[in-house]
Amino acid sequence: MSSAKERLIVALDFHDFADAQNMVRTLGDTVVYYKVGMELFYAVGQKAVQYLKDAGKKVFLDLKIHDIPNTAAGAVTSLANLGVDMMNVHAGGGFTMMKRATETLKEVAGKMGVPCPKLIAVTVLTGINQNEWEELGQTGNIKGQILRLAKLAQKAGLDGVVASPQEAAILRENCGAEFLIVTPGIRPTGSDKGDQSRIATPEMAIGSGASHIVVGRPIIRAADPKAAAEDILRQMEVSL
Repeated sequence: MSSAKERLIVALDFHDFADAQNMVRTLGDTVVYYKVGMELFYAVGQKAVQYLKDAGKKVFLDLKIHDIPNTAAGAVTSLANLGVDMMNVHAGGGFTMMKRATETLKEVAGKMGVPCPKLIAVTVLTGINQNEWEELGQTGNIKGQILRLAKLAQKAGLDGVVASPQEAAILRENCGAEFLIVTPGIRPTGSDKGDQSRIATPEMAIGSGASHIVVGRPIIRAADPKAAAEDILRQMEVSL
């Protein structure tokens, strides 16, 4: 398995491109993998991805594609030439959508002669707790649904899923060693949980089987972001 540095993804949750650039410069060689989500991508588009790739960084493009199969396939086609390392769709779009998206992505990348990005599926957002889950009309527990969606994504040919660290162990047990488990909702001991509900420390997430952890505010809002990132890497290494 890869090193802690290759498994830490820092979320560039900024709408201002200059703020994102400043954070990348501040973190320097400490961080090699970044998440570009809706906030930054909708503000500046592919410029953010290009900047990171030019800087030699890996990119997780977190746009959570969720639509009918043809539209989802069209979306990954449009994004395939950006050179990102990983992107995602919503597992709630169903088996056919996920299968069409991953087949299309592989086909397009092959025709373009570029490495195919890993495609993963969002299961249940980490901001949703059991009470909110039940308010949506769901009668089962969140963990059971996440496992069901993960198995569906794996059957559709996807490389992994996004899930909270609290589900990482059961996903690793059921989906195997090579399946990617990307976990937001990471909060170092003593930090504010913010709007996340199903959380864990970096050490707990990696120890439970997460392949990657996504960390935003505990690093980018820290008084010393580089020191915060280095501390999280140390916590991750305990479980490696």
